[in-house]
Amino acid sequence: MSRIGKLPIEVPSGVNVTIQGATISVKGPKGTLSREIHPLATVKQEGNTLIVTRKDDTKASKAIHGLTRALVNNMVVGVSEGFRKELLVIGVGYKVEEKGGKLILHLGYSHPIDFPLPKGITAKVERQKEIKITLEGYDKELLGLTAARIRALRPPEPYKGKGVLYGGEVIQRKAGKAAAK
Repeated sequence: MSRIGKLPIEVPSGVNVTIQGATISVKGPKGTLSREIHPLATVKQEGNTLIVTRKDDTKASKAIHGLTRALVNNMVVGVSEGFRKELLVIGVGYKVEEKGGKLILHLGYSHPIDFPLPKGITAKVERQKEIKITLEGYDKELLGLTAARIRALRPPEPYKGKGVLYGGEVIQRKAGKAAAK
């Protein structure tokens, strides 16, 4: 049995779960999420807990079992508490502004980059030693995708460590050509 898949999901108060056939819908104070469940897995509601089971013991079913449980758990946690992701912008002359649902990024290119934020994702920009962008949202998948797209605009480089990186990410630094002597 899957170690993750067999764990029950506790549904907190204020969160409503609706299961109609292969579709599960979760509604909470932060928003509403809906997802199609894979045919090899089923989700049952017993009181205020959700239990994910699988159809058989094939390798594919075992893989889908844990995945389905993790996805449903992320839906429940997202609509009740939400998720947060931090990005750091490090570099001389790099600037970030948040204006009306979009980020305006100055990342060393000849032009500023307008990055529209998807619905359900909010951003807060703090300026300290480096610029810190805090993304918040209730959909973990969309939040991670948004953070990855912002990071892809200027990935961190290994020589000076400049670029956009995730909070807590460690960049392996290289010595450069001066170390060759």
